[in-house]
Amino acid sequence: MAKPRLLVVEDDPGLQTQLRWSLDAYEVALAEDRPSAMQQMRRHQPAVVTMDLGLPPDPDGASEGLALLQEILQQAPDTKVIVLSGNRERANTLKAIGMGAYDFHQKPPEPELLTLTIERAYFLHGIQQEIGRMRQTQADSPLAGILSRDPAMLKICRSIERVAPSSATVLLLGDSGSGKELLARGLHQLSGRRDKRFVAINCAAIPEHLLESELFGYEKGAFTGAQRQTPGKIELAQGGTFFLDEIGDMPMALQVKMLRFLQERVIERVGGRSEIEVDVRVVCATHRNLPSLAQAGQFREDLYYRLSEIVLMVPALRERSGDAVLLANHFRNRFSTSERRRVLGFSPEALAAIESHPWPGNVRELENCVRRAVIMADGPQIGPADLGLAECAAPEIPLNLRKVREAAEYQAVIRALALADGNILKAAEHLGVSRPTLYDLMSHHGLK
Repeated sequence: MAKPRLLVVEDDPGLQTQLRWSLDAYEVALAEDRPSAMQQMRRHQPAVVTMDLGLPPDPDGASEGLALLQEILQQAPDTKVIVLSGNRERANTLKAIGMGAYDFHQKPPEPELLTLTIERAYFLHGIQQEIGRMRQTQADSPLAGILSRDPAMLKICRSIERVAPSSATVLLLGDSGSGKELLARGLHQLSGRRDKRFVAINCAAIPEHLLESELFGYEKGAFTGAQRQTPGKIELAQGGTFFLDEIGDMPMALQVKMLRFLQERVIERVGGRSEIEVDVRVVCATHRNLPSLAQAGQFREDLYYRLSEIVLMVPALRERSGDAVLLANHFRNRFSTSERRRVLGFSPEALAAIESHPWPGNVRELENCVRRAVIMADGPQIGPADLGLAECAAPEIPLNLRKVREAAEYQAVIRALALADGNILKAAEHLGVSRPTLYDLMSHHGLK
């Protein structure tokens, strides 16, 4: 197998020879200054670089080394740069790490320790490349935009996959910004209509007097300014999928016409006299409680029943355990690339703030917060202030699996004993264990 390629940036000929000899497991490319180093970077594209900060024309300073580090990370952000520095260069070493260097090693280098650091850097680079390939593969999936580990959200995705091949009308219920349109687009891509148009309209964003003509179109001369025949959004979705967002805000007068369209699959343009047959898959979404609106007389009950052939409840971000941090990391990586900023990690306080924040604006709010933080953060890490969140103490619950399991076990035993009113046999039945096992659990947790 070909040796991994390693770039060594060093202006001392003696140290160049030593490094080449001690790193014989790699195909070493040498450079002695910033221009030659960048030339080697463009030519070989190495995954790992070792570099001295003191390079000509500033061998006693760190300006050239830090400038080279910045250029390398701008050209190839995934490259792992290992800085070689002396004891007196601590401040510059810390600055290099803050700029994005992978690790540092003291001069003169110890071959075994340096080799171990380089091996670890190659391993990490390989993992990141594999993750990138996996993400690219997943990007081909219609539901690739939905990132979640939450069981309820994953169940929604499975339901979308099952429903997609049918022609049933789907109603998506959930808070604004929870991903309803992403699910609707995934539904379209998974259906047999994927080659046709996906047309979306927001009922709350269009004035009431214009919504009818936007939906159904209009004939020439139907009203002042109607200078030519114009098809509506429903007609434009012929053969594809029509997505009605915020259907709960549709005016009552228009709901009657929408009901007829859903029942007969025909429309009439404003000012027209002929019926037009349309073949579209209808997907609706709203953050409002339609049954309550129907009971209050603000939404037609017969229209609600027509829309609710398949109803899917999309959970809010605050209800999706662990997803806030998962999405925050995804948005940080995405915006770091699009904004051409170096990738910063989240501080423990920032992660705690993300986990504890209720996110009333859901994924949309989180996305905006992370984008602002990527643009505005100037420290070594993204903190709560960069996100615009109140600082929150890190959770005291340990992540040690044994401790978490014991805490859950203790709570389960306490609850079972309470439900059984202290009856050991009934409590054991609740827990699905034998009575001796329950006695052992009680003894273990100090319960009497």
